[in-house]
Amino acid sequence: MKWERGVVASSRAAKPSSTMFLGEYLHIFDSKNRISVPSRFRKDLGRVVVVTRGLDHCLYVYSRKAWEKQAQAYAREANGNAAQRGLARLFLAGSFEAEVDRSGRVLIPENLKSFASIREKAIIAGVADRVEIWEEGAWKRYTTGIERDADTFAEKVGSTN
Repeated sequence: MKWERGVVASSRAAKPSSTMFLGEYLHIFDSKNRISVPSRFRKDLGRVVVVTRGLDHCLYVYSRKAWEKQAQAYAREANGNAAQRGLARLFLAGSFEAEVDRSGRVLIPENLKSFASIREKAIIAGVADRVEIWEEGAWKRYTTGIERDADTFAEKVGSTN
């Protein structure tokens, strides 16, 4: 079982090397905790990726280059207030560097799979400069709620600009 919907868009207008990951893909973990990275994401993610705990109990996957920028931002917060320190610890201490193998699979450590409550099926979603890995049911519940409340969210976001 595998479905794919999405693209990777290179945004050349803003920065010559910025990449935007888009779309959602259903993939299944193998018995060794490896999951296939969608082929459309592989080139821009590169051979080495960083996987870390994300918000909303998903996993964030960054290219090595994008992670270096994120890690620097988190490191600046590591000595801030309690909320800043907590988020810095969540992302930095929870990070794991992994190699994408020749078959396009990446090993996800058990502690990260457990954090995201992933067992077998996962949604891999492109979200701007990162890729997210979600437990399939959690993704469905999350997107259903966002779709239901999108108009309200748009009003709230619009009122802060």
